[in-house]
Amino acid sequence: MQSTTKTVYTAKVHTVGGRDKGEARSTDGRLDVKLSVPGSPGTGTNPEQLLAAGWSACFEGAIMLEARKKKVRIEHLAIDAEIDLNQESDGYSLGARLNVSLPDLDRTLAQELVDAAHGVCPYSKALKDSIGIVTTLV
Repeated sequence: MQSTTKTVYTAKVHTVGGRDKGEARSTDGRLDVKLSVPGSPGTGTNPEQLLAAGWSACFEGAIMLEARKKKVRIEHLAIDAEIDLNQESDGYSLGARLNVSLPDLDRTLAQELVDAAHGVCPYSKALKDSIGIVTTLV
């Protein structure tokens, strides 16, 4: 059976140095960041912040997609993403909270959009079975 997957974009990033005094730069130059260990005095960002930014942007797009399907107009939408780096006896793990604000919508409709977005957002689909995720309508 032939695959129907069509790649629409490939992000290419070169990273050296890891979390501690590392650097990451995309091949197109649009991303060029310094990396630091979370909580350290370094001036760079960290992988958890990058995941929070990417996931929340993608999740917002998924909400808008689901709203268009339902012919719902969204005026105000904000997502506060929180990514936890947890230390466990067998190593590290991640946890996530996506706090979604849709103040102009009926709560039932807003919750339907959040739930539907969680089912179509590529980040949510990739992570749903590997980390603890809580989505909350605030």
